[in-house]
Amino acid sequence: MATSANPNRALFDLDLLRAIVTVADCGSFTTASARLHSTQSTVSQKIRRLEEKAGHQLLVRGNRDVRPTDQGEKLLAYARRMLSLNDGMLDALAGTAVAVTVRLGVPEDFVVGRTPQLLAAFNRKHPDVKLEVTTGLSRDLAHGYDHGELDLVIVKQRRHAREAVARWREKLVWIDSAKNPAVSQDPLPLVAFPPRGLYREEMVKAVEGQGRSWRISFTSSSLFGVQSAVAGGLGVSLIPARAVTSEHVVLTRRQGLPAIETMDIALLHRPTADPVVKELAGELGRMLERYRG
Repeated sequence: MATSANPNRALFDLDLLRAIVTVADCGSFTTASARLHSTQSTVSQKIRRLEEKAGHQLLVRGNRDVRPTDQGEKLLAYARRMLSLNDGMLDALAGTAVAVTVRLGVPEDFVVGRTPQLLAAFNRKHPDVKLEVTTGLSRDLAHGYDHGELDLVIVKQRRHAREAVARWREKLVWIDSAKNPAVSQDPLPLVAFPPRGLYREEMVKAVEGQGRSWRISFTSSSLFGVQSAVAGGLGVSLIPARAVTSEHVVLTRRQGLPAIETMDIALLHRPTADPVVKELAGELGRMLERYRG
């Protein structure tokens, strides 16, 4: 016998869910407030109300960025699906003709450059396709893909970690500050992504392999945070070659840091993907060819 829904169970406000998703995507209350056309205090109040309803702290507020807690990650996965369903319902009721929705996940360092132009051109070519793009750490994008929340993803992974539609070698380089280098310090300060983040384990293994002592001097979940910390002189780091800026200097074996060649850029979609997903994958694949090592 089917049971009816409990009318006394708490209902999550979609407005609060949209606030936390935006903050998580932006990594900043300030940027999220601008995107939501709201004030920072109002957005902060919405997050506090959501945390009270959830019974958990959902975000960790740092000096430079904002990161979800483990419970926050769980809530965000459901929040994205609920918001997507809400938007789909509104489109359906409005009679909006959307043939298919493509949910694409890309790492943060692919948000600039040619990717936005490619996606805009794809939208012009397929005006009836709804393109939903999520950016983030590769581990989060892979998790979303594995749980059916994303249809097509570009992820960074350890060499041949999983089957992919296509893969390219990820060229990594060690970087230091051009103005305030830290490579000569002992112990060597490392600027890293959070635990389980890409490149962190490789950095530690490489430095220990050279017999040097080290310490984690700065941790950020965003590439911009890592780039800025290194540029400011907080330590050295390992990042994709295309992410080096004029504020950085590339380090080599002369500074005692070995080349790291353990990463792939992988393009993933399911064999049963919609033809439009496969078409977009093909265009992204041609763009990624320039990263072949």
